[in-house]
Amino acid sequence: MKHIFYLIIVSLLFGCAIQPPAPIARVPAGNVSLTEVRSDIGRFKGTEVRWGGEISRVENRVNQTWIEVVARDLLKNGQPQAEGRSGGRFIASFKGFADPMVYQVGMQLTVLGTIEGDSRRTIGDYEYVFPVVSVTGSYLWPVVVETYDHDHPPWWYYDPWPFYPWPYYPPYYW
Repeated sequence: MKHIFYLIIVSLLFGCAIQPPAPIARVPAGNVSLTEVRSDIGRFKGTEVRWGGEISRVENRVNQTWIEVVARDLLKNGQPQAEGRSGGRFIASFKGFADPMVYQVGMQLTVLGTIEGDSRRTIGDYEYVFPVVSVTGSYLWPVVVETYDHDHPPWWYYDPWPFYPWPYYPPYYW
């Protein structure tokens, strides 16, 4: 019964959590996919996009920070899916300093911004062309730590005869 109550409460809370956070709430009209942009980056220069994914590298430069992101499809609230297919990688260009201890590798990030060009970099020995997005709004998704309540069933749950006559109580019930 207790577990059903928790399930109902969690379902109600998640039902209210469909609204995206304010910095990334607006989805640009005709939001183009990363795959489309990678096919011809020059054509989409200046186009506004909302993309997200998992951070794979953080690089602080003189006046900006480049965060390399492995793109993932976004859910209705703008959060990247934890797993699944990826359209590739992109670079989110932030003005100023972004602390690598805050924007850690493996965390989920959603950005809203405009495509400002491309950058050729290597992933291992492979040369890769990254679209660069100049960020106007972003949201770093908090890490959710799942806990499990280890309640043990009552003493009579495992016993086929939970109620013994008075002098014959098993000693482990005392």
